[in-house]
Amino acid sequence: MPELRIDPDGFLLDGEPFRILSGGLHYFRVHPGQWADRLAKARHLGLNTVETYIPWNLHQPAPGAPRMDGGLDLPRFLDLAAEQGLHVLLRPGPYICAEWDGGGLPSWLLAEPGIRLRSTDPRYLDAVDAWFGALLPCLTPYLATRGGPVLAVQVENEYGAHGDDQDYLTHLAGLLRGHGVDVPLFTCDQPGDLARGSIPGVLATVNFDTGAAGHLAALRAHQPQGPLMVTEFWSGWFDRWGAARTVRGAADAAAELDAALTAGASVNLYMFHGGTNFGFTNGANRKHTYRPTVTSYDYDAPLDESGDPTPKYAAFREVIARHAPVPDAPAPEPSRKLNVPGIRLGESASLLACADRLGEAVAGPRPLAMEELGQDFGFVLYAARLPAAGPAHLRLDGVRDRAQVFVDRQPVGVLERESDHRALTFTVPSAGARLEVLVENQGRVNYGPGIADRKGLLGEARLNGEPLGEWTSRPIGLADPGAPAYRPTQAAPVGPAFYRGAFTVEEPADTFLDLAGWTKGNAWINGFPLGRYWSRGPQRRLYVPGPVLRAGANEIVVLELHATADAGVDLRDTPDLGPTQE
Repeated sequence: MPELRIDPDGFLLDGEPFRILSGGLHYFRVHPGQWADRLAKARHLGLNTVETYIPWNLHQPAPGAPRMDGGLDLPRFLDLAAEQGLHVLLRPGPYICAEWDGGGLPSWLLAEPGIRLRSTDPRYLDAVDAWFGALLPCLTPYLATRGGPVLAVQVENEYGAHGDDQDYLTHLAGLLRGHGVDVPLFTCDQPGDLARGSIPGVLATVNFDTGAAGHLAALRAHQPQGPLMVTEFWSGWFDRWGAARTVRGAADAAAELDAALTAGASVNLYMFHGGTNFGFTNGANRKHTYRPTVTSYDYDAPLDESGDPTPKYAAFREVIARHAPVPDAPAPEPSRKLNVPGIRLGESASLLACADRLGEAVAGPRPLAMEELGQDFGFVLYAARLPAAGPAHLRLDGVRDRAQVFVDRQPVGVLERESDHRALTFTVPSAGARLEVLVENQGRVNYGPGIADRKGLLGEARLNGEPLGEWTSRPIGLADPGAPAYRPTQAAPVGPAFYRGAFTVEEPADTFLDLAGWTKGNAWINGFPLGRYWSRGPQRRLYVPGPVLRAGANEIVVLELHATADAGVDLRDTPDLGPTQE
């Protein structure tokens, strides 16, 4: 593969002027069985490059050798990109934002009290050094200087919005160089943060959605020579629970893309194809209140969540064709979709009753945070005995992020971080009654000063003004949703419960799980974690990638945290991401 060089007038590829036309495509948000399809559609759009982050928290869920298997087989993704004739921009962080849990920083960092993330704190840098020392040897064979597809590598991510520690950025750049990364390095920032987020000797690039001319002028004022590059041209936006879906008109986005290309800039579409926050991987924002991101990362992108072209795909292809050759080939067709209504989930299991199958309780004088328990995602079940019968006022200092409270297995209330709910009252039926608090991690904050976002119950728990001691803290592991002891459902379970059912298909294809009538929880098909659902919307259906299904019998499991009107679901052939706002 050719090598990229930075010239005072722009990029050179093997000595010839070159413009990067790239699209964001996160391998970890796309089923690996669909990587080749998405890459081929990038090439058809007229792109010559794809961009991806690398999520530290998935690749290294504990210190040690990185995972590079299945959906995390980054070398295979790079090979597939090269087969399509696509170059690659790699963005290894260590912090990636990406509306991803904790911005990609692993939760085990937060087991260290007082650690300062994204800084020169030695505890943080030691972990970063070890991570890059494990990761980069896997990737250096894929650098363009070794004949691979990787043209350039990013240093950190929008650091200027976080701080101005040049020593930290310089350390990261030196770490990359020290591990053999000899392709160009770059930083990316929003226009007002360029001075804080860039360092000498590393190409500065800019991120925006509108105002191309002015923002590129700001980049040129900051960096008088070298290529103009937009690392994130925001083609759409992400959604959060409880708000309308955000969309951006194709004509408006195409006009801004044309303005950036007319100005001579290289551009990376963020996103070309967003994909899905499968499982528990979504992040959250904290702008005055805590706001978790939905499961879908459709992003109103040129390719939708299921990989089908949108009107924006055609509009962008038309713009790109004015500035560069595009392949002479028919437009991609939407994929076949399945419609399987009326799937019954006839077996169930109470989560509280089978909690001992899902994790081992740890006793102590206070509730333990999720990170203290060595847990990344999901839930923690806390339990204590109540000393006396009668009226009780429970106050929990820190609920991260949503707590369901039970007394002798009966629900007595919900406390939500998003609404700053910390206290409730109830009646204790008898001395020694069992208090249980099921706390859901709804996604760690991925942007801003709140990224050190520990989960579970934090601080003190008080009952009628007095500290409540002698707790057990039980991590609820959901890697295997088949672990509970299921029985035929005779009556609807009280409280959180797993529901299980089966369905058959003749030929697997993409589909969308409709959970109308359900309240809040998570879903799996054949053990694959589809993600979270919540009746508050906007998202109403979960995307099911075709490769998850099997010809013949398939199993579905739903963890419902509250109640359902009817233990049945449908597979539909169209998405429903909710009502929109522009």
